[in-house]
Amino acid sequence: MSDVRVTVQRDSEREERVVTTGTTTADLFQGERSVVAARVAGELKDLAYEVADGDAVEPVEITSEDGLNILRHSTAHVMAQAVQELFPEAKLGIGPPIKDGFYYDFDVETPFHPDDLKRIEKKMQEIQKRGQKFARRAVADDAAREELADEPYKLELIGLKGSAADAAEGASAEVGAGELTIYDNLDAKTGELCWKDLCRGPHLPSTRAIPAFKLMRSAAAYWRGSEKNKQLQRIYGTAWPTKDELKAHLEFLAEAEKRDHRKLGAELDLFSVPEDIGSGLAVFHPRGGIIRRVMEDYSRRRHEESGYEFVYTPHATKGKLFEKSGHLDWYADGMYPPMQLDEGVDYYLKPMNCPMHNLIFDARGRSYRELPLRLFEFGTVYRYEKSGVVHGLTRARGFTQDDAHIYCTKEQMADELDATLTFVLDLLRDYGLTDFYLELSTKDPEKSVGSDDTWEEATETLRKVAEKQGLPLVPDPGGAAFYGPKISVQTKDAIGRTWQMSTIQLDFNLPERFDLEYTSADGSKQRPVMIHRALFGSIERFFAVLLEHYAGAFPAWLAPVQATGIPIGDAHVPYLQEFAAEAKAKGLRIEVDSSSDRMQKKIRNAQKAKVPFMIIAGDEDVANGAVSFRYRDGSQKNGIPRDEAIAEILDVVERRVQV
Repeated sequence: MSDVRVTVQRDSEREERVVTTGTTTADLFQGERSVVAARVAGELKDLAYEVADGDAVEPVEITSEDGLNILRHSTAHVMAQAVQELFPEAKLGIGPPIKDGFYYDFDVETPFHPDDLKRIEKKMQEIQKRGQKFARRAVADDAAREELADEPYKLELIGLKGSAADAAEGASAEVGAGELTIYDNLDAKTGELCWKDLCRGPHLPSTRAIPAFKLMRSAAAYWRGSEKNKQLQRIYGTAWPTKDELKAHLEFLAEAEKRDHRKLGAELDLFSVPEDIGSGLAVFHPRGGIIRRVMEDYSRRRHEESGYEFVYTPHATKGKLFEKSGHLDWYADGMYPPMQLDEGVDYYLKPMNCPMHNLIFDARGRSYRELPLRLFEFGTVYRYEKSGVVHGLTRARGFTQDDAHIYCTKEQMADELDATLTFVLDLLRDYGLTDFYLELSTKDPEKSVGSDDTWEEATETLRKVAEKQGLPLVPDPGGAAFYGPKISVQTKDAIGRTWQMSTIQLDFNLPERFDLEYTSADGSKQRPVMIHRALFGSIERFFAVLLEHYAGAFPAWLAPVQATGIPIGDAHVPYLQEFAAEAKAKGLRIEVDSSSDRMQKKIRNAQKAKVPFMIIAGDEDVANGAVSFRYRDGSQKNGIPRDEAIAEILDVVERRVQV
């Protein structure tokens, strides 16, 4: 035995300790049940790790990001063990932690059924209660191949060690650039081997340290994320530090499912994605079309008030335009294949509007007096998304951007960026989104054009502009587009989910590639600075975000039907139709339910359609020239004179408030 000196660090506190050889990180944090691993010299280690002289050791709490990943990765191993106990023929793929959970891929003859997931979860509970120990051991490549000879996917990962493995979907959880390790699940009493898996770790000390988990669903997934590989079966699950947190997460998911824009889109007859048209290509139905038109009309008005000029560009163009812009060098994978027209000339559906806006700027000579020039377009673009990532309106193949490109002088740049970001945030607030933070995406050294000095200047300018808003600013290293850094506006919806909304990108490079110029006050030719700005991102995606944010109950100004007239009896239909005609003359969207349904059924139908106002009329209302209001929350107000009723609806619409 000899002394070992270590430093235990917790946040800003440091404690020097002298321990004996053989002391583990578990010994250092004995009695601290929330500690599930340790970080030693910056590397995550199991609690079984024996500290060495000079080690700097930090505890990893189960509630931290690293702790949650370790919990979820350990639970994925328990799930894989349960699958192989129930389905011995199953071959193992990969099982990494992901946001809020984990998954594991399996090669099985028959896809998993929901009843299989129930059996697997029950078996996992048995394994968890056994308290099997997770034991790490290093193994040479050849020895690992011999041990895992019956696991073809693990053998493939061993061959990829230190190269493509880290780039493969989830594979870095299995192997890395260093030594290979296998984790054995050992019986708590006898120490006998129960199961094993190739894994980098770290893991929890034992399966009993897994507090709460739930299997969610199964799906098909290509091995290592490539459509060229075999399709496996993936099981998704979630794991949390407490049962209460698991319950809260499941309740959150249930609420999110109720708000799913695809479900609401069908229920409210707003849009669809017909198979006959193709994946990721939506059509808007009349009621969805009303919402979209109102969104666009309000945005148009606000842009006009802020000095933007409207332009229109075609959906397709010669490939040489995207060669000039650099998109064919940097963005070809996201573009549809070319069409050969005009005796072999390549034409592409446009993935971006900016090259065409550059041509508009360059169509004639420009003077400094015209700058800043703010060009705006609702421009439909097309991007080839893989079928596995297409998701309703939020990840589509054809969508319309509310796209603006601003051309200004360098001297105008900071003020223009400041005004643009303020305009963006104010307009998003008008649509009911209020909880924001900003993200600053910086240069990816492997995917960028232009000089380092240019990038540094652009990035620092954006940073200062973002900081002026007084909102949290989060770095996104390497997340910029190839032509310049960007600010992304992130917003939280009504149930706390984060969505990326607007982006503002500063670009010194495309003006150079297109040789854009303006004549300055001294008569010299100067290069403009270009600002790319999409406010909604895409109209389709913003529509989906608002649909989920409001759970389909849009504020009256956006609602496709702002009020529904509900007669107590058939005799009251003409009276409500007169009222509706008056309201429509004031610009309101109102319908009268003259169907043969009973009044209570009509009320339920209006509630299901999430109509803001129900206008009810009976004998007394008709006699008094009045109507009665029934609101979304079920409250009612009776005997409102007709002109006052219309005025109340108009007031709510004009103030853009929720009722």
